[in-house]
Amino acid sequence: MIDPRSMTEPVTPPYAEGGALGRIGAEIWDHLWPWSRSGFQRQRAIQAAGLALALAATLVWVLAAMGELTPAAIIGWWFGWSAFEVIVRLGSKPYVKEGPWWGQRYRKASVMDMVCYVGFKNLLIGATLFIGLKSLGLLVI
Repeated sequence: MIDPRSMTEPVTPPYAEGGALGRIGAEIWDHLWPWSRSGFQRQRAIQAAGLALALAATLVWVLAAMGELTPAAIIGWWFGWSAFEVIVRLGSKPYVKEGPWWGQRYRKASVMDMVCYVGFKNLLIGATLFIGLKSLGLLVI
């Protein structure tokens, strides 16, 4: 059983000590790139599968932009990627932000923390991509 107190352990991401501009850039990268060097060392098979799946998800968005996929197929792929990203992030970057989004406090993530973080983040990214493709006339719904 997981000790609930371990979920409140403070965690410091590698970029947290830098200057404001560097920290913002690193945080954007942290949201978009779920892998870490230490994660690759611990979970080589999962990390390699994650990279392959990320390339496949990118291909799906390119096919969507070309009008070759239905919105349902895109949503299915994005959901599958999100589920796999939870596993990747728990092994690579097992922390979430504690408190307001502009804060600098992080803590160790539980599975549910990571499901909520990845789900909300990917919902925002997916909605932005859908709106962008629709606005450009590349996605017919």
